[in-house]
Formats: sequence, structure tokens, C-alpha cells
Amino acid sequence: MSDSATPAHAALVRLVRDEGTRVLATLIRVTGSVQLAEDCVQDATIRALETWPRDGVPDVPPAWLTTTARRRAIDIIRRERLRTGKEVAAVEWLGPDDPMSAVAPPDDVVADDLLRLVFTCCHPALALEAQVALSLRTLCGLTTAEVARALLVPEATMTKRLTRAKQKIAQAHIPYRVPSAHDLPDRVSGVAGCVYLLFNEGYAATAGADPVRADLVDEAVRLGRLLVQLMPDEPALLGLLALMLLHDSRRAARTDPACDLVLLADQDRSRWDREHIREGVLLVGEGLRRTPSTPDPYVVQAAIAACHGLAPSVAGTDWPAVVSWYDVLLSVQDTPVVRLNRAVAIGERDGPAAGLAAVNEVPGLERYPLWHASRAELLWRLDRGAEAAAAWRTALAGETNAPTRRHLERRLAGCVDAAADLG
Repeated sequence: MSDSATPAHAALVRLVRDEGTRVLATLIRVTGSVQLAEDCVQDATIRALETWPRDGVPDVPPAWLTTTARRRAIDIIRRERLRTGKEVAAVEWLGPDDPMSAVAPPDDVVADDLLRLVFTCCHPALALEAQVALSLRTLCGLTTAEVARALLVPEATMTKRLTRAKQKIAQAHIPYRVPSAHDLPDRVSGVAGCVYLLFNEGYAATAGADPVRADLVDEAVRLGRLLVQLMPDEPALLGLLALMLLHDSRRAARTDPACDLVLLADQDRSRWDREHIREGVLLVGEGLRRTPSTPDPYVVQAAIAACHGLAPSVAGTDWPAVVSWYDVLLSVQDTPVVRLNRAVAIGERDGPAAGLAAVNEVPGLERYPLWHASRAELLWRLDRGAEAAAAWRTALAGETNAPTRRHLERRLAGCVDAAADLG
């Protein structure tokens, strides 16, 4: 096994990536340039992966990365005379005698810098597709190639999209700050979507062998808490934090020792994090109290997650309540995926035949692997093995991550084996 494939190296990569995001946030604040900061942090990251395996991980990794990125920024700013006044002025802060070279920034400064980065990534002056791409690239730490795969576009297209987004930030002078109080409500939707995107990438990773990226989940939950502290009266943020906590409560039970997915029905619920569930349920209650007449999509999704979190088993789940909450969600977020999830819940409430009929009525998901996988499961429960196998094969023909693909392959193999036994 090569060094790059060892668990120790993978852990080191995760450490550098996690700390690099925080260093990036601080360096953007100081230099005023997303591109310059990104280039310098990338250089520091490469040097860390070259030297730390040989010399050992420093006592304060963020300080080492900050110092290395800082020195690189000094070199670039001094060499290129066409830099902005903001970047040139940053040299004084970045000077060799700066105290930041010896210690990591205080936690409150780091937190504030990360919030600034969130608000910058999802600024309304950027197109939605640019917000999504920039969030995945900067907050999730995905490579450009990984972002391109996640959003199903060519890598060259994604490179141009990210470049344009960074240029827009510079040319439009988009402020790198947490907006003033009166501007915050207009930003809630974008910010919540950004953090939710970060959480989703961690909860169901689009790349890599591990179906869960715990570092991204933890970062999303931490940012969610910071946002609730910043805007404690915003129902969307209460619902978002509740939704993340309730989903993350299942973390320990979602994968087996081989790092394969374990479906909700097969999870050991004794391993669920009851403190996360308790906190999530309380947040759902607060979110519902603040939205008595107009449902908030995050609060409603969190209410659905609470139904699962409080249930002793799949059979003991309050499926009528789940379906009812999906009906509410459809009134404010009518999408094919929501309709698919509702159809699956109908299958649990009313039986597989009703569920299959509901799944078949969902439009626009013919190329969505999980639509075919949902049909396959329901067909299998109806003893229609040949049709189930065909649906699983169709699901496997689509774009899925490695853990999902392994799960689908196991389900198909089991179906085929059962048919052979009957034959």
C-alpha cells in the first residue's frame, strides 16, 4: 500500500483540509481577494502534505498553515505591483513580526471569518449556480473536478464558472462581512441553502469511498449554530439546525464496519444520538411556534425527521403523520424529489402497491437513480422480482456515489439469487 493510500495519510489530508478552510476565511478577510487567498492556502496545503509526514504535525496546525500562507501572500503582493490597495495594505498585517505568525487566530475571530465566507459565497449578486459552486469549492473543500461531478457539468465549464464568480466578487466589490441587521432577513434563504448544501455533501458524499464526510457535517452544524446565535428569531435557521441535528443523530448507525450504507430500516437505533434528537425536537417546536400560518420548508423537513427520530422502529413510525407533513411541505416546496419521498412514505403507510402507484405518478425523475431504486424496492416487496431486477439495473446505469452503487449491486444480486433459487 502506498503512503498516499494509508489511513494515516487520509487522516492527515482531512486535517489539512479542515484547518485550511479556516485559514482561507481569515486570509480572504485580510487580503480582500478570494483568488489570492485560495492560491496561498493551496500552496500551504501542498507544503503541509509534503513536510508533516516527515517532520510531524505541528503543535498548532492552523498557526503553521496561517504562517505559510501568509508568507506566500507577502511574496505575491510584493512581486506583483498591480495588486489592489487592500492587498498592498495587507502586507503590513502580514509582516514577519505579526503576532499571528506564532499563534492561531482566536476562536471568535475564526468563527466570524467563516460566517463572512458563508455570506460572501451566497451573496445575492452572484447567480444561484455560482453560489452553489463557490460554496462547494470553498466551504466544502472539494476540488474543481469534484464540484463539476457533483453538479453534473464538465470540469472546464466548472473552472470558468468559479473564475467568473471570483471575478464578480472582486469587480462588484462584494463585501466580505456579515451584513448589517436590516440586511440579514434578505440573506437568510441563500445562507441557509449554503449551509444545507455543505451538510448534504457531508451526509451523503458525492465523491470518495466513504459515504459520510463527518468533517463537513460537523462544520455545517457548527455554522448552523453560529447562524442561530446571529439570527435567533429566524424560523428557517431554527429548522435548518434541527434538521441537521436530527439527521446527524443517526451517524453511528448509518454505516457498517466495511463503510457500507445501512438503510434506516436496518439501523441499530440504540446507537442514535439521543441528545441530538432531543435538541432537534425542541428546535422544531420553536420553529413551528414561529410559523403558525406560513410553513417554513426547513422546519417542516425537520418535523418529518423528528417523526423518525422519535420512532422506536420503522413499524412503530407514525407514517400518517409523516405523509401529512409531506403534504404540508408540498404546499411550499413542490418538487419531484419531495413527491418521491412522500410516495415512499405512502408505501409504508398503505402498503407497497399504493406506494408503487404513487412513485409511478411522480414526473420528471426518469433519470434519477433513486426513483428507480425506490420502484425496485416496492416491486420486490410485491414479489415482482424480474421487474425489481430491471429497475435496480436501471438505477445502476445512472450517476451514483460508490457506497450507493455497492448497495444497489447487493440488492440486485440478492434479487437475482432469489430468482435462481425459485427456478
